[in-house]
Amino acid sequence: MLSVSLSASASAIASGRARSEAEAGRRPGGIRLCGPLGDAPACGSLRLSYAAASVATKRAVPRAAASGNGAVGGSGGGFDYDLVIIGAGVGGHGAALHAVEEGLKTAIIEGDVVGGTCVNRGCVPSKALLAVSGRMRELHDEHHMKSLGLQVSAAGYDRQAVADHANNLASKIRSNLTNSMKAIGVDILTGFGTIVGKQKVRYGKVGFPDKEITAKNIIIATGSVPFVPKGIEIDGKTVFTSDHALKLESVPDWIAIVGSGYIGLEFSDVYTALGSEVTFVEALDQLMPGFDPEIAKLAQRVLINTRKIDYRTGVFASKITPAKNGKPVLIELIDAKTKEHKETLEVDAALIATGRAPFTNGLGLENVNSCFLQINVVTQRGFIPVDERMQVTDADGNVVPNLFCIGDANGKLMLAHAASAQGISVVEQISGRDHILNHLSIPAACFTHPEISMVGLTEPQAREKADKEGFEVSVVKTSFKANTKALAENEGDGIAKLIYRPDTGEILGVHILGLHAADLIHEASNAIALGTRLQELKLAVHAHPTLSEVLDELFKAAKVNSGVSVNEPVAA
Repeated sequence: MLSVSLSASASAIASGRARSEAEAGRRPGGIRLCGPLGDAPACGSLRLSYAAASVATKRAVPRAAASGNGAVGGSGGGFDYDLVIIGAGVGGHGAALHAVEEGLKTAIIEGDVVGGTCVNRGCVPSKALLAVSGRMRELHDEHHMKSLGLQVSAAGYDRQAVADHANNLASKIRSNLTNSMKAIGVDILTGFGTIVGKQKVRYGKVGFPDKEITAKNIIIATGSVPFVPKGIEIDGKTVFTSDHALKLESVPDWIAIVGSGYIGLEFSDVYTALGSEVTFVEALDQLMPGFDPEIAKLAQRVLINTRKIDYRTGVFASKITPAKNGKPVLIELIDAKTKEHKETLEVDAALIATGRAPFTNGLGLENVNSCFLQINVVTQRGFIPVDERMQVTDADGNVVPNLFCIGDANGKLMLAHAASAQGISVVEQISGRDHILNHLSIPAACFTHPEISMVGLTEPQAREKADKEGFEVSVVKTSFKANTKALAENEGDGIAKLIYRPDTGEILGVHILGLHAADLIHEASNAIALGTRLQELKLAVHAHPTLSEVLDELFKAAKVNSGVSVNEPVAA
């Protein structure tokens, strides 16, 4: 399992982009959040030397010279570009679009295909498969159909057509992203980017001569790859990662899924809907260890116990051998604490869903030298260290000028939309408006049926923070069974949970399990981003009957101490 920890100063993410110093003001705050993917893998240390003169980290950066986009021909200050982005995933794409909007001459370098992991091997094709699994579940739920007065004959599926749907969606979104950048003049440069000097990047691909360009600022947005623990042999057919699974080349009768985070849960939803039996292998003592414990307990009852899923917890898959010569896939399990052999599973296939590792090798930063100063940057399990403004930092915590890192490569929060938000935040800074992204306000979702979503702290994290800082924590919950729209859909299984400070009305966390939870969470995430208090949210109006009333009832159920002003700043 891949563990994501982050430390961020809480500040509001304005719904519109700030355009003045007044709008740039942010409420302070701070968190340390462990994400649901588990501990990040050890990817070794990479020592980076970068030519630099140190700069202060706590100030706005002067606005970059604005210029139009086009072919390499120079920008302000004698550079080829105002901004060069290495990596054209969702994070790099978001940064590029905002940079052009700010008048920055921008290039983006991509060595594979535009869209990165999310579009090509992650969230986009997986949602296509989950759309199929959702409909299959509904069609197979005879009781649910009869309750709605519907009669449906036996439902089946065409595996290749399902796989084509996922692939076609990825192709369409990839084309949309590419065209959106071309349309506004972002130069898309093909090849693998390497930093070869201060504000200098070389790019190229095998069999073609390399080219060098200069940039006033550089953003590293190289993303991540599936993490495969030692002892596991990948053949791409019977033992595979999510990259292979999204191709849906087969639907095994019995598949083991190693890891019960987002990736594992979503694929368990797909495979069981298509007829597979699933066995989870989880190293920790409980399934879904990064989720709020109460939500995880209910999710296990709804998403696991009612399906053809069993599980082993507290064990490591110390060795996995692909199927060959008529023999099944062999999975040797050892006790996570004692390392003693527990059992050997024989299954048809194994999906390795143990998280993701940063793709930061080969950036060439170790070759960057300066006659003025040498700054030593050491990666942390492969992640590039950055400060709260996404500026790359050296081993002493000093900023490397003009160099930023966003997304999975920095490990702060390994979500595509977090990468995009970080990229936009960086562009705000280099355009002259200091900006610190509030990671506490970034939502996450697991697209199972029903869905799970969350933003902010879990209840244990909130209580730990309260103990340290000396404030009270309250919790309220509401059920989907009380929601008219959910009952009309016969989808009453679900709960929403609010964790908050009764002394101030500040939202600390919201967790939802239920119909369209991934869509509902944004009202809470925007409230956290904008510093909106429960006193104000209680007065908000929601259309009836809608699922949004789940959150309406949740906010109204909160008991905030009387006499608390909504104008008091959110506590750090």
